[in-house]
Amino acid sequence: MPWFDAGVNLLDKRFDADEIIQRAKDAEVEKLCIITTHPSEWDAAVALYNKYPTQCCYTIGVHPHNAKDVTQSDYQRLRELAQHEGCVAVGECGLDFNRNFSPQDVQLAVFEAQLEIAASLNLPVYLHERDAFSEQISLLTQYMPRLKGGIAHCFTGTAEQVKAYLSLGLYIGITGWVCDDKRGEDLRDAVKHIPLDKLILETDAPYLFPKTLRPRKRNNEPAFLPHIAQQLGEYLQVETDKLRISSYANSCELFSLG
Repeated sequence: MPWFDAGVNLLDKRFDADEIIQRAKDAEVEKLCIITTHPSEWDAAVALYNKYPTQCCYTIGVHPHNAKDVTQSDYQRLRELAQHEGCVAVGECGLDFNRNFSPQDVQLAVFEAQLEIAASLNLPVYLHERDAFSEQISLLTQYMPRLKGGIAHCFTGTAEQVKAYLSLGLYIGITGWVCDDKRGEDLRDAVKHIPLDKLILETDAPYLFPKTLRPRKRNNEPAFLPHIAQQLGEYLQVETDKLRISSYANSCELFSLG
């Protein structure tokens, strides 16, 4: 069974998507979920999926950094595009109170609007959170009974936080952050509390290059997913193949892919 990178920013200007997809395939990473974060990316995600329908799927949503840019017409377009073939989740959506690129009240409104759309379309949510855990968990607790699941994308939090997300039935996305000796200590403790049937592997490329990988590259990419899994397997004392199989199955289950 191949690998599934459940989160890659393939539309990032640092990437040549064709080259990234080919290198991923060479590394047996044969499935990629393209993350969208702004209305300006949505049409490009659809076009890329249409070019690579067997390798790619995508999300449609607005990152909290970009909440200030949303117009009422964007919500209607989000609803329409989220029903297109290849769209597997609403997001990347959530709250980020760390840098507040968008005002907190605007973030909350845009996040809740996306939760409402996801619930009405029976789609899972693709979640981002930073320094806003209590507010995020409060909204999710209200909406999860109506939602078709979701993923805590690029989880970097504590054991207590991961347990709270798991109690809501969410999958947990693990990235190369786990390879960072200095910043990844909390995460390496938290991952021990994630059942294998709730753990999903992702790169969040081009971000979060795994620091244990040599030689050092400028950008992370899906081809490096097996290395992340190898490092995670060492921390968990789980065979890499077991992580590959379970993460692939979990990604397909989350995204309703056959």
